Amino acid sequence: MDVRVNLPNLVTLARLLSVPLVVWLLVNGAYDYAFWLFVAAALSDAVDGFLAKRFGLTTVLGAYLDPIADKVLLVGVYITFGLQGHLATWLVILVVFRDLLIVGGLVLLQIIGQEVKMQPAWSSKLNTTAQIALAGLILAALGIQLQAGDWIETMIWVVALTTVWSGTEYIVQAFQLVNGGGPPSAGQGP
Repeated sequence: MDVRVNLPNLVTLARLLSVPLVVWLLVNGAYDYAFWLFVAAALSDAVDGFLAKRFGLTTVLGAYLDPIADKVLLVGVYITFGLQGHLATWLVILVVFRDLLIVGGLVLLQIIGQEVKMQPAWSSKLNTTAQIALAGLILAALGIQLQAGDWIETMIWVVALTTVWSGTEYIVQAFQLVNGGGPPSAGQGP
């Protein structure tokens, strides 16, 4: 098992460690600073992936750490937005429930001895991208006064649909695995 700490993993770790600061900025109404830090965190997701693939620096640690960093950032921002009234409660619950369902399913599969490869499903990548876009649009509206009301409304529904789609796909894959199919994909998107 390759658990080396390398440059892509350090970039991912920096994204993970930025989460408390992003949430603190949101809670304190510093939306402009939160916006720019969120943009940097989102860009770091692309940077760590590029570095890992381009220079052959992929590791098992990175395969686990990257989706954890993504989800901790997004869940932290979504819950904060929900508590502040910037996002509808139903969407926050849907997003968080999907993530908890997937993580719980992965833990359960590990407990019963099923092998799970850390390979993201396409629907999960799309869902993560949509969640990042929605959070970024809300932060841009709050922090730099971008007029994004129609885009935000559209992205709410895109996030809802991709959340249900990817969550359903993971559930189907888990049932297939338990009933004798191959290992499910899990990763960048739980």
